[in-house]
Parts: sequence; C-alpha cells; structure tokens
Amino acid sequence: MTSPSVALPAGRARMSPRKRAQVSRVVQYAVLVAVVLAVAAGTDWSNMREQVFNLEAAANMADKLPLAALNTIRYTLSAFAVAFSLGLVLALMKLSSVKLYRILATGYVEFFRGVPALLVVLAFAYIVPVAFQVRFSSITVTIALALGIVSAAYLAETLRAGLQAVPKGQVEASRSLGMTSGQTMRSVVIPQAFRLVLPPMTNEIVLLTKDTSLVFAMGLTAGSYELTKLARETLNSSAVGGLTAFVVVGLVYLMITIPLSALTRWLEKKTGSKGRV
Repeated sequence: MTSPSVALPAGRARMSPRKRAQVSRVVQYAVLVAVVLAVAAGTDWSNMREQVFNLEAAANMADKLPLAALNTIRYTLSAFAVAFSLGLVLALMKLSSVKLYRILATGYVEFFRGVPALLVVLAFAYIVPVAFQVRFSSITVTIALALGIVSAAYLAETLRAGLQAVPKGQVEASRSLGMTSGQTMRSVVIPQAFRLVLPPMTNEIVLLTKDTSLVFAMGLTAGSYELTKLARETLNSSAVGGLTAFVVVGLVYLMITIPLSALTRWLEKKTGSKGRV
C-alpha cells in the first residue's frame, strides 16, 4: 500500500538550489550591512578623530618612525639568524641515530613551543643577567637570543619535515657514489630541503616581525625603540591623539609584513609547501 505523497508549499517547490543560494547571499549581505551600520552609528566619530585619527599627532611622530622601523627589521633579521642556525642543529638532532640527541631536541622543542615568548623575553631581560651574571653588550644581541631561541623550536620542526621529505633514493645514490653521510647531508639533503621549507621560513620571518613587539618589556633607550615601544611612549607622552600612534605603527607593520606574506604565498604556489608545523 503506497503512502500518500505530501505536497510541498508552492513557493518552496519552485525554489531551485541556485535560487536558494542567491537568497542566502542576500540575507548574509543584509546582516553584514546592518552590523556595519550599527557599529558606525554607535561610534563617537568626533572623539575618534581627536584621539585615534589625529593627523597632527601622526605628523609629530613621523620623524621617529624610520629609526623604529629600522630597529624592528634589525631585531627580526638577527633573531631569524639565531633561529635558523639553532633550528637546523635541533632538526639534525631529532633525526640523529643517537637517542640522547633526539630526547634533548624534543624536550627543547616542546618546552619553547609551550612557553609564551613574552616570558622568554622577560627572562633574558631580567632573570638571565641575575642568574648567570651575564650582561649583553648590545640590546640587539639580547633580543636576537630571546626571540631566536623561541622561533628555533618552530623552525626545527619545519626543517626536520623538509629534511625527511627529500627522497631516500637520492640519499642512497649519493652514498653509492662514495659520499660520506656528512657530505650527503651538506651537498644533497640540506639544499633540497631548504627549497622545500623556504615558504614556511618566510612565514616565520613575518611572525618574528610581529613578535618584536614583545621587547617593549625590556629597558630600551630612545635610539633602540622598535615600533610598538615607540607607540607606547608616544601614548604616554601625548595629551591628545596618543592613540593615533598605534594606528600609524600598525600601518608600518603592514608595510613590512604584507610584501613578506605575498612572497610566502607565491613560494607556496611554486613549491606546494605549508606554513608553520
């Protein structure tokens, strides 16, 4: 015995999947516009112009921006130099046949991937000098070590994945030609792995650029201010329009990171690599 068919409402029966998709998009756009209008209506634009988008305040800090941006780039590159060198050593240790090396490298990676970078920065600024009676002659060295050892934990995993991605057949072919394991690693494995991990390494530079904002907790002189520290000092010293400094500094960060991000995406398309491991 067949059950009677249930008739759908005429309007719903006539609506095709394409039509439903169009209606869904219209509803989403309407909700988005409503949210934007609600935010715009609830914003105190006169106060925003005075405190956040103050052109006079932006002009007053313009002469300090080039040095702060240059310091940010210098801290980033120096930290990346430490991170890459240490990360490569850790990656090789994780691939070593010596169990102790693998344990030490794994412990390092897990520890520094689990600890906030700000704590490491504070440790190098205040705890390390007290504990070991060591004072670094350059603030750049201190920042490079603090941020570099954290970034090395991420780069180690990226480099390890790249080293393991090199086909074993090429390693066996190199060994059959009489190359030692060290020669094979230097001449065959590392160059090919470097090509594979180039996109995520570029992405790590972007992340390090933003991580330089953490050094505001260190005792920096005016000549060593990076962008975020400059914004904080401008806010503290300005009676009006101090918040504009964060808008200006944010734009400078974007001028640095957007080209790097575009380079990362281009390299990922060329090599098919992924981001942070």
